[in-house]
Amino acid sequence: MSSEDNGFLSRWSRRKALVRSGQSLPPEPPPPEPEAPVPVSAQAQPGSAHAEVSEPVVNHPAEQPAPTLDDVADLTPQSDFRPFVARHVPADVRNAAVKKLFADPHFNVMDGLDIYIDDYTKSEPIPADMLAKMVGAQFLKLVDEPTATEAPAPLAQPEPVAPPTEQPQEAHDDHPDLQLQPDHAPGSQSPGAGAG
Repeated sequence: MSSEDNGFLSRWSRRKALVRSGQSLPPEPPPPEPEAPVPVSAQAQPGSAHAEVSEPVVNHPAEQPAPTLDDVADLTPQSDFRPFVARHVPADVRNAAVKKLFADPHFNVMDGLDIYIDDYTKSEPIPADMLAKMVGAQFLKLVDEPTATEAPAPLAQPEPVAPPTEQPQEAHDDHPDLQLQPDHAPGSQSPGAGAG
């Protein structure tokens, strides 16, 4: 717990309590100074006791110039693309390098997990026997008219029918001009539905 006593939250809590009580705040502790790198001449020799404890020397490479579009033209799929996606590289150079990387056919393989990748505009043809049964196909003359495959069964001898003696009179409702006319005959008076 002693490490937490000197932590940020404990300091914050103490400062908050001091502000509430009206006391003055102690000065902030100075930030820790960064450690200076050990010069190469001061490092221990491989045979000394300090050789095992010393930190390895990190050689920072000299700042290389930013790659250009000419460098992108020389890239192959086996090239190292890391220098082309660094922060200091211009956006057009970075985009050209990434485009060249993904132009490799290795990255153009479908995994089959995409949802709507099939071409649904190409349908399978409808079988001819199913097409012949469709009325629309017959109407559009896509198939020949169906022919009677079975001969109708012979009818039994019809019985002679006597001709009618009277001509039936044509009813007035059967006349085409009268069918659309309203019937003005008096009928039962019933309240009809209201207008609207």
